[in-house]
Amino acid sequence: MVKGKLLVLEGLDGSGKSTQMALLGRHMDELGLSWRHIKLPDYESPACAGVKLYLAGELGGKPEDVNAYAASALYAMDRFVSYRTKWRGDYENGVILLADRYSSSNAYHQMAKLPPQAWDGFLEWLDDYEHEKLGLPRPSLVIYLDMPVELSQSLMRDRGELDIHERDVGYLIKCREAAIYAAKKWGWRVIPCHHDGEILSIEHIRNEIFGLLGSFLED
Repeated sequence: MVKGKLLVLEGLDGSGKSTQMALLGRHMDELGLSWRHIKLPDYESPACAGVKLYLAGELGGKPEDVNAYAASALYAMDRFVSYRTKWRGDYENGVILLADRYSSSNAYHQMAKLPPQAWDGFLEWLDDYEHEKLGLPRPSLVIYLDMPVELSQSLMRDRGELDIHERDVGYLIKCREAAIYAAKKWGWRVIPCHHDGEILSIEHIRNEIFGLLGSFLED
């Protein structure tokens, strides 16, 4: 059975993932490739109920009120149901999957709640839980769009009501630190979205992403 390829775009809210995902999909079309977009969490799924309660503050008003392992399990179950009911067939038949967030999101949004000395143990647990215990496919390539929190916050000012992650700047700063650590540990490709305090252009970031596709598509 031919397995598909799974490319994941990661980054803090406001880093431009949705914009770059749209450009990436258009590029797949231009290359004549069979692909599918996956956006996680899947807010339309009943399996996402726990995630929605968590983000709305119903389980605690701060991210830390739900510990890293419990919150990870909520997100992992949403992914598991999405995989089993929506895109497993495509993956097993060689379709390219482009995911806006994946298990890698737990690696920094939840790991940030823990002291740095516990990070390695958490990453080992997370990989085993999601990819061994639950059987979710491992990504072929994870691209992390690195945007400083002060810049990403400026891009979210018009979003209206923010969830408990988005409105907690201190937590987001910890998330960025955790993401850089996870990227080194797990071999993600990091694309800086800023230079000298300024946000780089959409076109510049797009070209950086496209530059990483060669080995991904050839493997």
